[in-house]
Amino acid sequence: MSATFTPSAVNTSSSVVVPIVSNDGARSELIVVQPDDYPRCILYWLPAMGVAAKHYLPLAEAFAARGIAVVLHEWRGIGSSDRRAGRQGDWGYRQLLDADLPAGVAEARARWPRARLWMGGHSLGGQMSCLYASLHPAEVMGIALIASGAPYWRRFRFGAFISIAYALATPLARLVGHLPGRQIGFGGNEARGVIDDWSRSGRTGRYSAHGMAVDFEKQLTVLELPVLALRLRDDWLAPQSSLEWLLDKMPRALRRMSVITPEQLAGQAADHFTWMKAPNALVTQLADWIQCRDDVTGAINHGQS
Repeated sequence: MSATFTPSAVNTSSSVVVPIVSNDGARSELIVVQPDDYPRCILYWLPAMGVAAKHYLPLAEAFAARGIAVVLHEWRGIGSSDRRAGRQGDWGYRQLLDADLPAGVAEARARWPRARLWMGGHSLGGQMSCLYASLHPAEVMGIALIASGAPYWRRFRFGAFISIAYALATPLARLVGHLPGRQIGFGGNEARGVIDDWSRSGRTGRYSAHGMAVDFEKQLTVLELPVLALRLRDDWLAPQSSLEWLLDKMPRALRRMSVITPEQLAGQAADHFTWMKAPNALVTQLADWIQCRDDVTGAINHGQS
């Protein structure tokens, strides 16, 4: 399902658009939202499937007001990306994790070399933030999740129907040349490889990336990072059982889960996308968590110096 709202106005004085080039030549733009002072923490944010980075500007502005810098990543094939999915354009999780994300994170680290890096994301972005952290645990301080969870079909109320959708997604993408998400009402126009990797995780409950000799399940098991996950009460796309399946893959992580209700969103629906229009209540919880963990880390590092 794709988002169809318009983001609110942005204070452009605190926002910078930064072009980046991945190691395979793919180009896109990061949206960097910076606080007034040098930040102690950076939140590198990954969008949901098919959602352009610009839609998270209200989220980034709210974090910047709390002193946390935010870098909004652009998925390959979406928004500012110079690639588009089709018969001549294909990629999978490997390119996203091994080419695009390292280029974006390197830019964020170069901009604020003394700040601590957190990964975060919405929906698929949350899953990918966990996978990236499992590949680079030494450079990530923690993970922030909103409306995320593993897509394993057995963790959904109408799982049998979802399993059929997963079984059909890959052949449909191969037939058309990409998954026509805009037409079917789920995601954007997604590359065949992305859909293959995503639907495999939905069918099996396990993460893997075609072309990467990485055991993500094993790496997630040993990941020792703080993780805060915010679940939207009425979000059928990321129910509690789906989130728990994802969090249970990281038994050594300091995990915390909180539920967001309509009352915390000024009466708006607590679903998969509506929170993006008014993210302040979510940002308050996440920022407090990040700053608390950062205080603990700083105290430990000071004690060891």
